[in-house]
Amino acid sequence: MRILPMGDAALLVETGDLATVLALERHLTRLVRRGEGPWATVDDLVPAARTLLLVARPDTDLAGLAAAVTAAGRNLAEGDSAEDAGSPPDADSPHVEIAVRYDGPDLDDVARLTGLAPNEVVAAHTGTPWRVAFGGFSPGFAYLVGGDPRLMVPRRAEPRPRVPAGAVGLAGEFSGIYPRESPGGWQLIGRTDAPLWDPDRDPPALLSPGALVRFVAAAGC
Repeated sequence: MRILPMGDAALLVETGDLATVLALERHLTRLVRRGEGPWATVDDLVPAARTLLLVARPDTDLAGLAAAVTAAGRNLAEGDSAEDAGSPPDADSPHVEIAVRYDGPDLDDVARLTGLAPNEVVAAHTGTPWRVAFGGFSPGFAYLVGGDPRLMVPRRAEPRPRVPAGAVGLAGEFSGIYPRESPGGWQLIGRTDAPLWDPDRDPPALLSPGALVRFVAAAGC
């Protein structure tokens, strides 16, 4: 784990993998909510694939905060966080249900790549809750992890110049939903009418890091 200053009021924590980011974010979120010592100065935690950004208040002692992050990371690695280990990980997580019409143009290709029948792909996608790991790519786009491991498929060899808003896709360990029409190379298995991004909503993004997402097959699918 490496900690770098980002300006005068933020720290960037670099880790080796996404699993470490998610575990560290969960642990630090509890410390920030408790609000003791240097954690009282942290306003936001922003996860990404290999990094976690801590946004602090102006005049924060970043050296002291970095030392606290290092100690928290060491405790987490050594399994000393009894509170984390003994409490359900989803207790405080928002739950979102998204109805999907599983008629995507790549559904048959995903079935071929996974060795599953198309209806088994749908059952696998809906059978396990997904977790929002982080956002990116486009406003409202969320990278979802934790689904059925049988659904790990590569990106398309040739990206599409236009992917419609609401398209539900798979790529590697992730599932995701395109909030608006854009280029994209994920394997498309369905579509939804759920509004992923609404600037007049608070918060604008339907899916925030840590949220649990349950896909359900829309009526008639």
